[in-house]
Amino acid sequence: MSDLATEPSERSERPQPSERSAQTEPGDTGFARLAMVTIDCADPVALASFYAELLGWETRHADEHFAILDNPEGGSPLGFGRVTGYRPEPWKEPDGSKHFHLDFYVDDLDEATAKALALGATEPAYQHGRTLRVLIDPAGHPFGLAPLE
Repeated sequence: MSDLATEPSERSERPQPSERSAQTEPGDTGFARLAMVTIDCADPVALASFYAELLGWETRHADEHFAILDNPEGGSPLGFGRVTGYRPEPWKEPDGSKHFHLDFYVDDLDEATAKALALGATEPAYQHGRTLRVLIDPAGHPFGLAPLE
């Protein structure tokens, strides 16, 4: 409901835009909220299915062009969009870089790795650390698993 549709007493309880800017904390300059992270891929339904199983999230929408998973904790959803001619970036190449990656906390690193591999992830030979295990999703995107502790 917009501010115009609320009663005057309700409007006065909420800070108005000019009041909010005066009340912001140092470093709190954001004016946008994350709506969704969308991952490019060749097959949105297949990649959404992989991450739905990995995370235990529900599919809100899935078709040949786009799929969305809802975050049950109330955070931003995860989207998957079809890109014609999609090619994954190489995980480790001397002059290459990845465009993004996702990191996930897990209770048991070895168990989570085994489950992700069973879902279709692959494990590259190159690993850059001891606490984060890098895997590659079925569309070729790197993602990390790290122990919660």
